[in-house]
Amino acid sequence: MTTVLNFGLLIVGFVVLIQSAKWFVDASVNIAIKLNIPRIVVGLTIMAMGTSAPEAVISASAAISGSGDLAVANAIGANIFNLLFIVGICTLIFPINVNMKVILRDYWVSVAATIFLLVGVIFWGDVIPRYASIILLTAFAVYLYIVVRTAMKNRCAQTEAHEQFQPNQKPLWRSIVMAVISIALILGGGQLTVYSATEIATTIGISERIIGLTVVAMGTSLPELVTTIIACKRGEGEFALGFIIGSSVFNIMFVLGIAGIISPLGIEPSVLFDLAILTIGTLAFYPMAKSGSRIVRKEGLLMTLMYAAYMTWILMQ
Repeated sequence: MTTVLNFGLLIVGFVVLIQSAKWFVDASVNIAIKLNIPRIVVGLTIMAMGTSAPEAVISASAAISGSGDLAVANAIGANIFNLLFIVGICTLIFPINVNMKVILRDYWVSVAATIFLLVGVIFWGDVIPRYASIILLTAFAVYLYIVVRTAMKNRCAQTEAHEQFQPNQKPLWRSIVMAVISIALILGGGQLTVYSATEIATTIGISERIIGLTVVAMGTSLPELVTTIIACKRGEGEFALGFIIGSSVFNIMFVLGIAGIISPLGIEPSVLFDLAILTIGTLAFYPMAKSGSRIVRKEGLLMTLMYAAYMTWILMQ
């Protein structure tokens, strides 16, 4: 009965996280429009961070409660889910045209962050030290500065006007109140999710790493899944890929950076396998995207099968 209750609490936590993240994005976009912030900057910062807020809050909450394995597994598992499953499923439904020039900078930042974490874990052993998290967070701040600065320089080239958002705009004070309430709900949903996930792992005798890589990673990645499918359906595949790559950068640099500064993150040795899968998947993305400037259905099928094989492997441990 206790396990059933904890699964119920986990689902409630996911619902609160995802819905409050959506409210936060809507409110933040409206605030940005009212303050005349360029639309492209809104997309590159608020949208990416808002949809990744569940991962950030859960990993930070896990770090506070001393569950380093859950924090690390959540970030890594979310990236594997995003790259292999979400891109794979979307490509099976809607083959994606790719302009690598558009996403090249963000892609290589994602590769560098993943390899840094992989090599680091080999040398750090069973704990990610606080200085490594400081490096990740500092690198993220530099990356975000470059992204925003580039967007601001190119904003004259953006033809989309803010007026298209006007029908849904709300008064500034209402958006600020909604943003504050959303943040509070995100924090509460994160705490509830971490508590229930930890209790489930303890009750049924599996590791926090497995819970983080499966249930928690999939649950917190639902905003990315929905956003990516909608973008692919509208023929905006490049936006979807850029969004996934940006989320990968955010999950490693910001999420683990914040969590690791709160408390050095203890990890299981088996996390090396998960990082190896993530590194292989990230590197394999480049030739698939570059060949013919298009990711086709057979490549999407390969990604999906890779994810299914990976899930089968870790669940059999």
